[in-house]
Amino acid sequence: MTSPAATATPAARTPAGQAREKILATAFRLFYAQGLRAAGIDTIIAESGVAKATFYKYFPAKDDLILAYLERVDGVWTGQLHAAAEAAGEDPAAQLVGLFDALTTACRRDGYRGCAFINAAAESASGTRVHDRTVAHKQQIRAWIRDLAVRAGAQDPDQLARGLTLLLDGGLASGVLDGDPDAAAAAGAAAAQLVAASLRTPPTPN
Repeated sequence: MTSPAATATPAARTPAGQAREKILATAFRLFYAQGLRAAGIDTIIAESGVAKATFYKYFPAKDDLILAYLERVDGVWTGQLHAAAEAAGEDPAAQLVGLFDALTTACRRDGYRGCAFINAAAESASGTRVHDRTVAHKQQIRAWIRDLAVRAGAQDPDQLARGLTLLLDGGLASGVLDGDPDAAAAAGAAAAQLVAASLRTPPTPN
């Protein structure tokens, strides 16, 4: 079998406008499959088929490439969450439950290895640019869910948003740790119960 590196486009034949994309696409595949530290720069250069000088022109340090990778993952995953929520209809409460359909789809995908941001956080030290980017992603997701909770009329939007993001992250982790894609369905069912409970009007004291 011919290795991916052997079939990569030679650097001299790679148009300058495509070089960065080739590097990033290769890094996206290797970082997710192998981990941020296990996927080395030399391997990424070889499999992307670009010259070393070209690589460092676009990504002077490995962390620059990791941040670009996380930015792309953010766009993909956030887009999937929003699409799943919107597919549930216009009711914000239904969207809070519907967004978990993206989790079900993710956990059933071939090569699924959990949340790229949780994985990245586990490999990066607190206070670094990479770790800060993972925290920012999680904060952005929780802020979006909180906004839906507010529009749904939740009694405590902050608590509901935190609870749902914990279920979301737990489902992402369980999907790979248990090797059971049904973990996502369980997370979605728990989310539905949590949303329903948060919207109930508390009894009026006598």
